[in-house]
Amino acid sequence: MADARGGLGEAFPLGGMTLYPVPESVPRARRWFRKFTASYDLACSIDDCVLMLSELVTNAVLYGGAEESWRVRVAWFREGESLRVDVHNPGFPADVRLRDPHADDAHGRGLLLVDELSDDWSVGPSRFGGTVVSFTIDAAWKP
Repeated sequence: MADARGGLGEAFPLGGMTLYPVPESVPRARRWFRKFTASYDLACSIDDCVLMLSELVTNAVLYGGAEESWRVRVAWFREGESLRVDVHNPGFPADVRLRDPHADDAHGRGLLLVDELSDDWSVGPSRFGGTVVSFTIDAAWKP
């Protein structure tokens, strides 16, 4: 797991969105990500990316609370041949961790999915305050 504040090479912003911290934002994030990435002809699995994005936005909505009004911010970037997706919320970075859920637990598998499907993921302080959780898919673009 790398530091979310930077990586190797330059990051080129491709798109993003700001969402209200409500459950309806999860399907909205999925739809907009599919729409905005369609023109890039990505070589990676869009379904896997959408699943990971869905998990991170869900976690941001459920656990990223703040006393004042707040938003979930999502952005995606090209870094060389890799795709990086960032999800920002006002929660605390130390609260983000892999869990070991029991078979009958209803929650706790989101980051396990991200860990399994991504080439890398990270958590750290967000430039907006709070936390950014990111995942990276290597070789997202055809060489």
